[in-house]
Amino acid sequence: MTIDTQQEKPPASAGTAEAGSVELRGVSKLFGTAKAVDDISLTVEAGEFISLLGPSGCGKTTLLRMIAGFEHPDAGDIRIGGQSVTGLPPNKRPVNTVFQSYALFPHMSVAENVGYGLRQQRVPRAEISSRVIDALRMARMEAFADRSPGKLSGGQQQRVALARALVNRPKVLLLDEPMSALDRKLREEMQLELTVLQAELGTTFIFVTHDQEEALTMSDRIVVLDQGHIQQLGSAEEIYSKPANLFVAKFIGKRNFLPVEVDSVGAVSLAGTTFGPGHSAVDEVRGKGVLAVRAEDISVSTAAPQPGQNAVSGKLVDIAYLGEVKQYLVRGADGVEILARTPPSKAEPVDFGDQVWCSWAPPAGQLFRADETEA
Repeated sequence: MTIDTQQEKPPASAGTAEAGSVELRGVSKLFGTAKAVDDISLTVEAGEFISLLGPSGCGKTTLLRMIAGFEHPDAGDIRIGGQSVTGLPPNKRPVNTVFQSYALFPHMSVAENVGYGLRQQRVPRAEISSRVIDALRMARMEAFADRSPGKLSGGQQQRVALARALVNRPKVLLLDEPMSALDRKLREEMQLELTVLQAELGTTFIFVTHDQEEALTMSDRIVVLDQGHIQQLGSAEEIYSKPANLFVAKFIGKRNFLPVEVDSVGAVSLAGTTFGPGHSAVDEVRGKGVLAVRAEDISVSTAAPQPGQNAVSGKLVDIAYLGEVKQYLVRGADGVEILARTPPSKAEPVDFGDQVWCSWAPPAGQLFRADETEA
C-alpha cells in the first residue's frame, strides 16, 4: 500500500517561521546490506510536534540521527528551513538533540551544564547568564541552578537536558525517547509539560518513541514506521480509528483480530455465526479475512444483544480490574478468544464462568485480507 505523506498539514504555531520546517526527500540508509530507512519522503511543518513511532528496528532512531547529522543518508536529501543540510556535521545544523541518556557533566552545576554549549561558542558572559536563566525558567528548573546533577531526580535531570538543548534556540528540537528511564507517573507528567512547552515556544519538535500512548497524547501528527517504511501518517485520531493496514491496526490500540470468511456481498462469518455487511475495509476483502475490533467497542453481557449488533457467545474466562476499565476475556466457539474493555460505571453484572454475549456495532469492525503483509 502506498502511503501519502503529502496530505494537508496543520498550520504552524503562531510566531514560527519556515526556518523550522524539515523535509526528507527519498532518504535511504543502509547498514551493510540491511536497509534501516528505505526511500522515505516526509515534510514536517515549522512549529509542528511530530512523533516517529514504531517497534525496535523500524528505522525511527536512524531517521532522527540523520536529521541531527550523526548519520548520513546513502541516498536522498534532508532540508531544514528549505536549505539542504545533507553532509553537514551536527554543529552546522539548526537543531539540538535530547537523548535517552541525559549525559550531564557531574562536576558542573545545573547552570554550568546548561551554559556549556554557549561557552564553547564563545558567547559573551552576560548573554550566557541571561539565556541560561531563560532556559531554566522554561524548564521550570531555575530554583536548582546551583545544584549538581547527582542531587537531582530523573525528571529533574531530564528538564536540565531540555534546558541545555533549548538554550541554543534551535529551529528544530529532536528528542530520542527522552522519557524512557522515567517511571509511569513522572512520564505522564512530563508528557503534558513537554506539550505545553512546545506550544509556548513554537519550536518544531520531532519526537522518537516506541510508546503509542506517548505519541497519541503529545503529537500533532504521528509517523508510524516499520522495516524502514512509513506505514501511516496522520493525526492521533486518524491513526487510532482508521489504521491504514494490518501492521498499524496491530501496533496501535488494543484490538481483537478474528479469523473470518467474507462472502461476495461482504457478509462476515465468524465461528459459525454470520453477520451482514457493514464493517469498513481498507481494500475490498473477499474470502479469508481478519476482522479487527477494538476492545473498548465490545460490550459483554448475559442478555441477548440488541438488534443490529454483531454478537458472538462464549464463556467468560477472565476478569481484570485495570482502574479506568474492566477487562474481560471471553472464549467462544472453535476456541476464538475475544478481549473487551468497559468503564466500570458501564459494566454489566457478569462473573467468571458465565455464558455471555460479546457484541459490537458493525462500523466498529475493520476488515483486512488474511494474506496482507504487514510491511
